Amino acid sequence: MPAPHSRILGTGHYVPERVLTNQELEAKVDTSDEWIVTRTGIHERRIAAEGETTSDMASAAATRALEAAGLAATDLDLIVIATVTPDMQLPSTACFVQSKIGARRDCPSFDIAAACAGFIYGLDLADKFVRTGAAKNVLVVGVELLSRVMNWDDRTTCVLFGDGAGAAIVGASDGERGLLSTHLYADGGFTQSLQIPGGGSAEPPTASTVAEGRHTVHMIGKDIFKAAVKNLSSASKTALEQNGIAADDVDWVVPHQANLRILGGVSDRVGIPLDRFYLNLERYGNTSSASIPIALDEGVRKGDIKPGQTLLMCALGGGVAWGSAAMRF
Repeated sequence: MPAPHSRILGTGHYVPERVLTNQELEAKVDTSDEWIVTRTGIHERRIAAEGETTSDMASAAATRALEAAGLAATDLDLIVIATVTPDMQLPSTACFVQSKIGARRDCPSFDIAAACAGFIYGLDLADKFVRTGAAKNVLVVGVELLSRVMNWDDRTTCVLFGDGAGAAIVGASDGERGLLSTHLYADGGFTQSLQIPGGGSAEPPTASTVAEGRHTVHMIGKDIFKAAVKNLSSASKTALEQNGIAADDVDWVVPHQANLRILGGVSDRVGIPLDRFYLNLERYGNTSSASIPIALDEGVRKGDIKPGQTLLMCALGGGVAWGSAAMRF
């Protein structure tokens, strides 16, 4: 018998209630609504409530995805959490999620750190577990609480990011619907271009590292912009070519919601009009690994993304790590 392939059985997302607008940021840093919108396309973003954790958001999105899939948490065989903003360094956020959603206490659960590409990395892992028969139902969550690792005096980064979580249940497909291929890449030559330098073994936390803001996001925007347009375009073309899909046959591109100018560049290079990119970055900003699954779930629940449609996903983040995926949803 041919090896099974996987598909997304259900999706869910969660975003905090607190909305932070560009106008509010104008009062905090030297910026303006016009500057932010022109350069990024972002109008507002969500900010987690005091006391709200990464695992809280991930658990809310996971519960909604399970409901959409018609499954219980005890049906899960694996939990993969993609995040660079965990509850704490030890244990994994996935272990907190396992407990909070009521999954089996022997369900393997772990985190992966691929930044904005985390959800695609997670999909790739889930697909391989399902294809090999090692797991039947896999929970993949992309979740970030970036507001707590922002330097709110740095206008080049604080205007970009927001908090949120998106989840998908990946299981075996009994038909043509499902993941067609995933493609993962990384280039460690860009490690200095997007990082949180403090807090790890290279720069253990001290009073001085905290005072110097070393535990916040540092970015060289021009490096990331160039790498994103080039590599997202290349990875997207690879996904289409490997599966014999023409650009005109793609119903939706569900991209990492990083920057409207980046996505415009990808649109031009891949040959898919921007009006077929499913976008919500104007409302949520860049939620890193959460951005693709949040957009996917919104599209599904609104009825824009329908069963049987051809989807292309692509993302790039710190590392730099990037990837693409093609699926018949």
